[in-house]
Amino acid sequence: MSGSTIGKIFTVTTWGESHGAAIGAVLDGVPAGIKLSEEDFFEDMSRRRPSDDKVSTKRKESDTVRIMSGVYNGVTLGTPISLMIVNEDQHSPSYNNLEHTYRPGHADFTYDCKYGVRDHRGGGRSSGRETAARVAAGVVAKKILAPLGVTFESVPVLREDIPAGDSVGGTVSLCIKNIPAGLGEPVFDKLDGLLSRALMSVGAVKAVEIGDGVKVSEALGSENNDEFTVVDGKIVTKTNHCGGILGGISTGGDILIKAHIKPTPSISLPQNTVTDGAESTVLEIKGRHDISIVKRVAPVLEAMCALVLADELLVNMSARMSNVISFYKE
Repeated sequence: MSGSTIGKIFTVTTWGESHGAAIGAVLDGVPAGIKLSEEDFFEDMSRRRPSDDKVSTKRKESDTVRIMSGVYNGVTLGTPISLMIVNEDQHSPSYNNLEHTYRPGHADFTYDCKYGVRDHRGGGRSSGRETAARVAAGVVAKKILAPLGVTFESVPVLREDIPAGDSVGGTVSLCIKNIPAGLGEPVFDKLDGLLSRALMSVGAVKAVEIGDGVKVSEALGSENNDEFTVVDGKIVTKTNHCGGILGGISTGGDILIKAHIKPTPSISLPQNTVTDGAESTVLEIKGRHDISIVKRVAPVLEAMCALVLADELLVNMSARMSNVISFYKE
């Protein structure tokens, strides 16, 4: 399976299945000298874990992150960092009736079309369980960004009227502050394109808006353009309809993103479907599933943005010859 790696200089490869022994990530290109301990992962991993509210799955995982390599005496070595999260609470028998049945809204059918074989227990690699590894990797990315004062704020919003046995979606609004101007490339690797691709790689995300998003299609140019001004000797925009990105390159203003999250596809209501033998059947999904993942997906989206931004921060160091000269002549 290709496509499990993101990044150019700071690269992340996730591995593992929902009901396997463990999941994890291998990070390469992490600069040496960053303080990192297993305790650093606790906060963001806790945000992604199921809570005790009425909309979260009852699957209980501690999501304890173990650092297997790349760190010595609490400091990154500049070598590959391997992170491992043991799966502790799989109930694989709950999925026995799904071995030959395609769940509506899931990747079961498309996985069979592509590979001819799939792990039906919890969805394997297509499970939201895989995102725990992304959050762990995102913690390291945030460590790279933190010295620049970069912060992440996310606001999840979901519907409150939830019919019994059904599920709901929602939105997550992200505000990323203190990103330096100049990140991103002007053609195929536009920063908004990289961020959108990273966010859309999360299975639950079905649409991404940057800045004013879809509202720009109804705006006049005079309304949508962000005029420039100078504040405390610094060039800034008066408004931020662009969401902190112009021409695919960061402006130095807040990066504003809204991600739209689909309803969780695993619902307990009866659904019409077919088997891999093309026989019609009615499916009632058993097991433990989220009614909504909107709140839990917020730290995942932060992590994906952090991975992109940390990588682009390192890539951008090669944009000017003066950067190279100043580095080696320090």
